[in-house]
Amino acid sequence: MKVKRIGMATVLSMAALWLAPAAANAEGARIGDLMITQPWIRATPNGAPTAAAYLTIINRGATPDRLLGGSAAGAKALTPHSMSMSAGVMRMRVLSQGLDIPAGRTLTLGPGGDHLMLEGLTRAFRPGQSVPVRLRFARAGEVTVTFLVSASGPSSGGDMGRMKMP
Repeated sequence: MKVKRIGMATVLSMAALWLAPAAANAEGARIGDLMITQPWIRATPNGAPTAAAYLTIINRGATPDRLLGGSAAGAKALTPHSMSMSAGVMRMRVLSQGLDIPAGRTLTLGPGGDHLMLEGLTRAFRPGQSVPVRLRFARAGEVTVTFLVSASGPSSGGDMGRMKMP
């Protein structure tokens, strides 16, 4: 059996083609010292009153910021929420003061932890759709980010909904 060798450029080109559809569907954003990546919304059935949105925010600056909320196409409100389990009971609460993003740290919102809640849905969110979401930060201001609707998110596993070092 003869093995054909391919160069690194070919491998990188193949990887770019393989990853291109996912990258084209959801767009991150940058505002000030904040970089927003992996924005996605969990798909919903018809008639659902709420949906959850997730993302990662990297604060590359020397000053903390706070995600206060925002607005989204197809929802009447978008607010930060926390979710925790206690004695087998899920507890969710609105974070009226927003979510802290300490300087030099990464905040990941994901299933089973902190998230953005889209409330008062005016339509169902279907896998593959893109949704413009306007995020509001205490320091950095406002930015529009395109979120991809997905049944399970951009990747599986991991430590979601917790603070991480960059």
